Amino acid sequence: MKLGFGLYRHMLKPAYFEFARQVGATHVVVHLVDYFKGGEKENPRRDQPVGELAGWGYAGDPNELWSLNEIQEIKKEIERAGLIWEAIENFDPAHWYDVLLDGPLKRKQLEGLKTMISRVGEAGIPIIGYNFSIAGVAGRITGPFARGGAISVGMDAPMDTPLPLGMVWNMIYDPAAPVGQAPQATHEELWQRVADFLNECLPVAEKAGVRLAAHPDDPPMPTLRGQPRLVYRPELYQRLIDINQSPSNQLECCVGTLAEMREGDVYDAIDRYSAQKRIAYVHLRNVHGKVPNYRESHIDDGDVDVLRILRILKKNDFSGLIIPDHAPQLTCDAPWHSGMAFAMGYLRACLKAIEGNNQ
Repeated sequence: MKLGFGLYRHMLKPAYFEFARQVGATHVVVHLVDYFKGGEKENPRRDQPVGELAGWGYAGDPNELWSLNEIQEIKKEIERAGLIWEAIENFDPAHWYDVLLDGPLKRKQLEGLKTMISRVGEAGIPIIGYNFSIAGVAGRITGPFARGGAISVGMDAPMDTPLPLGMVWNMIYDPAAPVGQAPQATHEELWQRVADFLNECLPVAEKAGVRLAAHPDDPPMPTLRGQPRLVYRPELYQRLIDINQSPSNQLECCVGTLAEMREGDVYDAIDRYSAQKRIAYVHLRNVHGKVPNYRESHIDDGDVDVLRILRILKKNDFSGLIIPDHAPQLTCDAPWHSGMAFAMGYLRACLKAIEGNNQ
């Protein structure tokens, strides 16, 4: 198993790459989406985007697809630092809002997604993570929830305040949208939309040597902001896999999100999907509680037995990437760095315990 970090767009700098290498990471997952664009007051560029009902900020330019040159240049910088670029996480809402909404630009946007998937494969990046969700990540709060008062993320109540027009995935894709509420989809309509996406894009991904890895809904509620969710119970991952049996149809397995689910068992889920060889990479964080009332915690202090998770992955010969996902921010001059360093050190120690001293 490999260890790495997820880096946001504003973290794609030599100092972050050097930090990653210094604490033992070998790989990175890159967010090309700028979740913090235009939302600095409520969504400062620190740990992870939270934001309010107005959303995180503004989506990108729908006419500017990821270029091969841009991807290759970022890859060179990452490799110059001695790291390996393992995955891109999430499409920009601007590139697929009508794929999610089944809107008039759906066909054009599917073609754009296929173009970007081909470019990612040409650049030699093997995975694109995605979260097929209308509402995206919303309803979370921050506070001194982790051990010792470290700042972390949680949830206190369901969040079903309707999504406004012009917003998808908690980001504004149309600032000129009229005032009003986005039409509410049904669960079955959303499943049909993800099937359309997978059946269109998986053949291109397979040809390009790219795996498309689905993240479960975070937070894992049946509905969020009045919109349906896809993977809010562990067994719904199987429904997603069964849509298309392409080997490129994979999972971005978020242990923290699985642990927050009110139904199912996180260990059974990890065992089931790693045994099927469907896990492309793993987000590993710890939590206390279940939705809609939970708190993210330090990696060694929560409801999840991290060592047990890693032993299950080893048993099923998982050799992919694990990233520490979110980490509580420690009280010091570098809260993100110190929290991530602690999480990485703990994961390295756990891997040494189950794999011997060769890690």
